[in-house]
Amino acid sequence: MEASRELEAPDESSEGGLSGFIKSILPGEDTSDESSSEQAQAGSGQPKDPKQEKRDKELSNSVKESIIYWHGEDKIPETLDQTKEVLTEVMGLGASFDVVFREMFLGGRKTGLLLISGFAKDVVLDEILKRLTYLTPNDMSSDALAAFMHEYIPHIQVEKAEELSVAINQALAGMSVLFIEGESRVIIMDTRLYPVRGPEEPSIERVVRGARDGFTETLLSNIALVRRRLRDPGLKFELHKVGRRTQTDVSIAYIDDIVDKTQVKAVVDKMKSINIEGIPLADKQLEEAIIGENWNPYPMVRYSERPDVVASHLLEGRVVLFVDTSPSVMVIPTTFFDLCQHAEENRQTPLMGSYLRWVRLAGIFASIFLLPLWMLLVIHPELKPPMLEFIGPQKNAKLPLLAQFLIIEFGVDLLRMAAVHTPTPLGSAMGLIAAILIGDIAVKTGLFVNEVVLYMAVAAIGMFATPSYELGLANRIVRLLLLLATGFFGVAGLVIASTLFIILLTVNRSYNSSYLWPFIPFNAKAMGAILFRVPVLSAKTRPSFDKTRDNTRMPLSDGNKDKS
Repeated sequence: MEASRELEAPDESSEGGLSGFIKSILPGEDTSDESSSEQAQAGSGQPKDPKQEKRDKELSNSVKESIIYWHGEDKIPETLDQTKEVLTEVMGLGASFDVVFREMFLGGRKTGLLLISGFAKDVVLDEILKRLTYLTPNDMSSDALAAFMHEYIPHIQVEKAEELSVAINQALAGMSVLFIEGESRVIIMDTRLYPVRGPEEPSIERVVRGARDGFTETLLSNIALVRRRLRDPGLKFELHKVGRRTQTDVSIAYIDDIVDKTQVKAVVDKMKSINIEGIPLADKQLEEAIIGENWNPYPMVRYSERPDVVASHLLEGRVVLFVDTSPSVMVIPTTFFDLCQHAEENRQTPLMGSYLRWVRLAGIFASIFLLPLWMLLVIHPELKPPMLEFIGPQKNAKLPLLAQFLIIEFGVDLLRMAAVHTPTPLGSAMGLIAAILIGDIAVKTGLFVNEVVLYMAVAAIGMFATPSYELGLANRIVRLLLLLATGFFGVAGLVIASTLFIILLTVNRSYNSSYLWPFIPFNAKAMGAILFRVPVLSAKTRPSFDKTRDNTRMPLSDGNKDKS
């Protein structure tokens, strides 16, 4: 029968059929296996490995879902062999070289130690294992896990877990997990050591006088920098995980007896409701998930890389979010005027701090309105007072004025991006190219007028002097829109666009708090504290903007106590 099928096969030659016939009558030859392999190579639909088919069908979005898919339940397997099978499919044991599962006999019990080699602190693990290897079966009690945990593991941060998903997530976070044969629980030991750089001075929030330590990419280090400045027992750090796959550590910090608990609950509830696979870009993605989807260019939170600034905001009653792998933290809520303040103002005397604040506010105002106002006076010379005749332009250029502004706006942004990506040794060369080859030659060839370059430079300096990088970028977008409105519609365009700009800032809410406070709603005392750097002993109360439970910074005087 097999020989006839071989000879009658329409897709084989006569020589192939004869060869198949001879092989079929020879002893010891199994033509069915060869035929099956040929059919498999030709894609004839031979059944695949059931386990491989199960792998191909898996669409788990989290560790827990994957464990239930392979193990049926989220419990610790009874044997280490079952544990290894689940870890092989869920965690890539054997496929990923940095996933280690070390099997040992400790105290007469078979155990397995699960860890990520890149996160393990060798010194701590060596000390733990050195002590456990001296155990004998006589040293063990009936409850082996309790004996290991409470008597024989010389480590501080040790906990138990009953779910396999918890154990795997902790192992992926850098912990070491000890499995014991026959036990339904595991021991989790914090033996991690993350790759970390030392605290350095923040590149954006530099100060002439003041601390030089800034946040790093490690969550625990950032929390320690704040703890060093705030030794208040009321300072709380709640830990949460965000992202089904990334399981990113996020810590919410606040001072318990100062902060508005309603605001804390709102942030926590919003964070728990986030259903996203991960936030690999850390704080920015978390901000968008918490604040909500919108195209508003203005930042609704304040970013800071300085521990002293964050400590000051905590004392004011703000909520601070630390995200692991991010060297900056989020302060919630914030206002437009908060984003205009800098730590340098508080490092100087009240008079000099106030002066620096005025100069900075003037620069921010110029970065928004200087170019549109000058272009309006050029388009409508009748609006120009006689005393401002010198502002030009003294001569005309080959390009329209609006086109000059648009080209130079995009040129400044291009130079800014190029400066970020240019290696440090080549930075001076790029500056020469921008200043001489582009700016000077563009003016001499008649493409631009001198005044356009001058006022654009002033506006750019005001943008760079803005303490908040996000606020500077938002102001730059508003300036561009004001230029377009002024160029196309003149006085009416500038007035309407400026009005819409103020309305935009007014309707903005940073976690149900007014974005323009204390200007809208107006608070004279708080507005004075914005315009003038108030001495420390004069600031006896916290800003009402934060709705704090305890509004006093210093004890009330006897006179005030009598009045109250």
